[in-house]
Amino acid sequence: RSEVVAAEAVSYLNRAIAELRDIWEEIGISEEQRLERVCTVNMHIKHLLDMMVAEEEGLKERLLKSIALCRNELDTLCKELQLDPVEAEEESTILQMEKNLRARVEVMLKQKKDRKQELKTLQEQDQDLCSILCTAPFSIDSNAVPSLEELDRYRRHLASLTTEKEKRREEFVSRKRQIILLMEELDHTPDTSFEREVVCEDEDAFCLSEDNIAALQHLLQQLEAQRSLNEAVCAELRSRILVLWERLQIPAEERVASA
Repeated sequence: RSEVVAAEAVSYLNRAIAELRDIWEEIGISEEQRLERVCTVNMHIKHLLDMMVAEEEGLKERLLKSIALCRNELDTLCKELQLDPVEAEEESTILQMEKNLRARVEVMLKQKKDRKQELKTLQEQDQDLCSILCTAPFSIDSNAVPSLEELDRYRRHLASLTTEKEKRREEFVSRKRQIILLMEELDHTPDTSFEREVVCEDEDAFCLSEDNIAALQHLLQQLEAQRSLNEAVCAELRSRILVLWERLQIPAEERVASA
């Protein structure tokens, strides 16, 4: 179709020059002046066409430059995203190739942005969990674009930490409740920094480290041992009192009131 339009343009140009020649002849312009005017027309047409050709050549050069830049950027993105290199398109026009490459670049840039954003979110969650559990953060390069496999491992790691946090939290709450009851029963006032941290501080502020959980269990065992010891002493004293009652022949009603 473009060839038909070009042929029409040439036909229009010939017709216009023919009409100009008729007008010049009617006016009485000499052949020499006609030649000058035809040369002027040719010069204007040539200038216009040269300008149009230059513009289209410039467009072609910009498209080729854009294609080269897109390919370089795609190569870099493929390496960063750990993807296979993008294969060159076959039997595609320059315009279509440039459009397709730009579209691919935009898609990969979005993938890169999404992965970096997810990595940032996961690291924030990791930091919170590590602060609570007193563990080391997940080992990953913060500056590089994470692979899909790395993100998946990170998510599973955080899921495991979250489960461990809930387990330790339940263990802490249960043992804290037992410790408070034992302290009340023993009339024991928290006298160490750890005991005050367990009994008096906010539960959410307690560090659920393995050492703290172990120390919590040790404290509970100490209090249970103290209660057992007190119960043994009480049992011995009751036995001695019973013996004394028997020796002194204390009446049953007095024993009940005393007990």
